[in-house]
Formats: sequence, structure tokens, C-alpha cells
Amino acid sequence: MVGYLDQNFRMDSPNAEMEKMALEENADRKLLIAVDFGTTFSGVAWAQTRRPDVQTIIIQWPDSTSGGLEGISSDKVPTELRYHGDDCQWGFQVDDLGPRHQWFKLDLDPNQSRGVSDLSRQYPDQHALPPGYNASGEKLCTDYLTALRKHTEEVLKHKLPQSILKSTPIEYIITVPAVWSDSAQAKTRSCAEAAGMGKQLMIISEPEAAAIYALHAMDPHSIKIGDTFVLCDAGGGTVDLISYTVSALKPILQVEEAATGTGRLCGSTFLNRIFNKYLVDKLGLNEEWDEEVVEDAMKRFELVTKKAFRGSPTEEFVIPVPGLADDPPQGVRRGKFRMTGAEVTNIFEPVVQEVVTLVRGQIAATNKTVKAVLLVGGFGQNAYLRETIRAAIDPGIEVMQPPNGWTAVVRGALMKGLSQLEPTTARVKVASRSARKHYGTERMAKYDAVKHAKRPNYWDAYDGEYKVNDMDWFIRKGDPVTEDRSFKRQYHKVWPVAEGHNKAVTQDLLVSQDLYNAGAPMYKDSGDVKYLARLTADLSCIPANDLAQKTGKDGRQYYSVHYDIEMTYYSAHTKYSMVYKNVKYDSVTVEYV
Repeated sequence: MVGYLDQNFRMDSPNAEMEKMALEENADRKLLIAVDFGTTFSGVAWAQTRRPDVQTIIIQWPDSTSGGLEGISSDKVPTELRYHGDDCQWGFQVDDLGPRHQWFKLDLDPNQSRGVSDLSRQYPDQHALPPGYNASGEKLCTDYLTALRKHTEEVLKHKLPQSILKSTPIEYIITVPAVWSDSAQAKTRSCAEAAGMGKQLMIISEPEAAAIYALHAMDPHSIKIGDTFVLCDAGGGTVDLISYTVSALKPILQVEEAATGTGRLCGSTFLNRIFNKYLVDKLGLNEEWDEEVVEDAMKRFELVTKKAFRGSPTEEFVIPVPGLADDPPQGVRRGKFRMTGAEVTNIFEPVVQEVVTLVRGQIAATNKTVKAVLLVGGFGQNAYLRETIRAAIDPGIEVMQPPNGWTAVVRGALMKGLSQLEPTTARVKVASRSARKHYGTERMAKYDAVKHAKRPNYWDAYDGEYKVNDMDWFIRKGDPVTEDRSFKRQYHKVWPVAEGHNKAVTQDLLVSQDLYNAGAPMYKDSGDVKYLARLTADLSCIPANDLAQKTGKDGRQYYSVHYDIEMTYYSAHTKYSMVYKNVKYDSVTVEYV
């Protein structure tokens, strides 16, 4: 079982026979819930495998006053928390005044910390609590996902009959950024499981999910084999990019990754922060200035100015600044502040130019003729961003904004999940991806005085030759990898029979990001090689007599064990298995470092 609605949905009904019949009738039915766990906003969508064509976005969210399901109507909910003793407020329950936890999702991956962006250093949020303040990133993520899950399941009680909810297993999907590290993906899974989202959790990268929906939403007659698309998921906190080339049109649209994903902290939240700083610098000395003035001005900028701005210097925007004394030189009159298009351009430019740099870099990385840039995410719907990108790239490349761009990630994640459970529902398939890193292990290799010059070597009594430890990279950065095909690599370990029966065979997996594309390092202690995981195969159930024995060059008896490491790479996670004598050890111990 992968998880059922909790609280009142226990099988304790007096009419046990009817409920047993319902269980049997719904044996092949599942309820799939996709969660777009975003840096600044999160979204949820759900569907039943019996009705995969009916896919629903949750738009009802509690606020600080209603306490119920229908406080706020929105396609997404803020990814924010505030604690009052044991009470945890979340989403729209957190008002704009006072300290709050924001951006805590990024704490799951120290490699993508909020400090890596110049924008985040220059324009910090004055109300955001610092990372780790009174709660770890894992706790914040778990508490937020718990609140999101409980609310989702409460909404479902009003959408589906109780008989279905009692008897239908639930499976969750959660999204992660394209640049998320392996350990961050594991932490995300751990937080989601702790939040009650089940053990069979599916993880998918945000831009891949967005691409699945965006390509599905396009006119199929406009797509041809060989077309390459750059997907830019511009959200509130992060901007993620990935590229795909169409490899097949029938029976379903198939695409292959054309370049590895990239991303950066340069989302639309920074527009708000720059605007906030602009207001303080411009009007902060007005004697009536206070937090309420800022709150009203920020709301107008968020809801109107950001969306309406087209980039013309002749545009004019009116910002409410209630209570401020008239100050004609500063543009304040009767509680209103007027901004010119040129002033708004100065606010947009630092953020938009970072996105442009990412888009141009992704186009170059494909080494192909790109047909179109697809803009999704909340920021991706902005007209000024669209036109600035259009002016900065080859005029032959279209810049498009697919429908439902703000919810493209969660819609695509749900489509992906449904296709995994019911392959006949698939509309878009990612046939292969590009490996983002070098993956391999350290091995014993025969010493070569030329190849291994100046490296320490040692005598191997079993083979009767000098050996050296070097790297065996079974997947190199940029190699195509698929979900349909596992990678296997054979390994061999020996040890003297006199030492007894080893109860386990272990193998360390190593990884290199190779940020400057210098090539995979030859040795573990060179470049940026790091430990990724440790695989352990328990051989204690195998009698010592069943282990193969060989005579070494030194005349001694050795146990000789040949085994395979099998690797399967998915959208945002990796499965490692150790195979010995055709037995797959799926329950290997994986230690993320």
C-alpha cells in the first residue's frame, strides 16, 4: 500500500461487506496527486487513473481569517511558513507583515544555496528569517509539505465520494529543480515521506515536467522530427532551463535532451525586492512612511505593474502610497506615486538580463538550430521578459508562451505520473537525457609506467603484477541515458580464503561535476571527484562453499566474486542495484555524502 487518506478514512465502517466490495471494484484504481514544490509558490493537481482525462488543479487555499478551504482562490499557494508557538501558519495564512520563513526549499541543497546569486546578495528580503533560524531546512520543508498534503486531502473529501476515497490508494509526485544534486533529491524524498506522501513517491525535474505539458499543448502540425526547443521555466525564485530535440512523432511525441539543464536564482521575486529598495530610497524620508505604505505599494506592483509592463518608456504606473504627505518633486500627490516606464525598466533590467544570459547559454549548449524558446512559470508569462529575450537571440528563433504557463510544471508532472501508471495515456515521452555528471568507481588497474607516471603502485599477489588505483567512469557527462535501459558494469573482488567468508561486498560510487568540461579525472584525488553513495550486497545467506575459489599467482586460495552494478537514471533520481549470480539486490544501502 502506498498511502490512503487519513483521519476519518479507516476501514471501521459497520457495513464491512459493502466496503470489501468497493475495495475489489477499485483494485486497479489509483488517485495520483502531483505537487509542484516551488521556491516561492507551490501548486497541486490530481487525477484518477480510471479518468486520466480529468485533471484538476487545486485552487482553494486557507487564509489568515477564514480558516477553511475557501479563503483564497489561486492556482498556487505561497511557499512560506510562520510559527506561533506550536501553531504553524502556512501559505496565504502568512501575511506580509512580520518575519516568516521563505526559500527554505533551497536549504535542502547547499550547492544551490541562496547565496550563489548576486541578486540574492544585493536584494535580500527584509522579512525573511535567516536559514536555520529556529528550524532546520528539512523540518521547514516537512512541515510545509505536511500542511499541503493535509489541505489537499481535505479538499478531496469534498470532490470525491467517501466510498472511493476509502478504497483508493494514493500516490504522490513531487518536482525538483533541474540542477538539484543527488543528495538534495534524497532529502526531498525524505521530507515528502515524513510529510505522509508515501514510500512510492515519484520525483521528476521541474523543467522536464513543464516541457511535457508545453509540448503537449502545442499544435502537433507545427512540430517536426529534428526540431529543437529550449524550455525556460521562469518562476518566483529560480529560473530553470532544459532543451529537447524531437525524435519521433508517432505513436506519441518523443524527445531527447539536447543539452543538460541549467538554472539560477533570478526569478520574479527579485523584481519585488528591487522595487522595495527603490521605494525606500525614493520615499523613505517622508515623515509618514511606515510598513503599511510599503504593503499597499507592493501589492499594486505585484498584481498590476509587473504584469502590465510592456517595456515602453512612455508607460506610466500609479502606485498607492496612502498617508504620505504630498511631495511633488518625488511624484507623490494625494496618496499616489507615479512611476514612468523608464523607472520600471531599471527595476526589471538586472533580473531580466540574468535570464537572457541563461537562455543564450542554453541555446549555445544545444549545438543545434533551435526552433523556439518556450517560456513557462509565473515570470515566464511576463511580456517584457518575452520581448527582451526575443530581441537578444537569433530572429529565426520563436519565443512562445504556452497556455497555463504558471501551472505547466504541476500539470506536466501529473501527466508524467499518469503515463507511468497507465502507459496508454502517455502523450509526450522523454526518450533519453544527457548525463549531468561523470559517474563511476575506483578500480585496481594494471600499472602502466607511461599512463600512470608518478602514481603510487603496489604489488597484487593474486594477479602477480603491480597495480594502481584509478577511476572507471561508467557514465560520462553528456552521455545519453534512458529510463528504458539500465547501465551495467562488471566488477571483480578477491580475498584470501584464509580471511574467511566476507558477509558483504561493498562498492563506492563516485561523481564528478566537471564544471569546466575538462574531461573525467583519471584519479579519485584529482579534479572535483566526490563520494556519491555506497552500495552493499549482503552475501551472508550464501554458504562459503558456494563462493567460487581461485588459485592466485602466489599459489594461495582466494574467494573470487564477480558482480554487476546496475544503474537506472530517471527524471530526477537514480536507482542503483548490485547483481550477483543473476540475483538483483534492490535493497542495497545507499549512503549519500
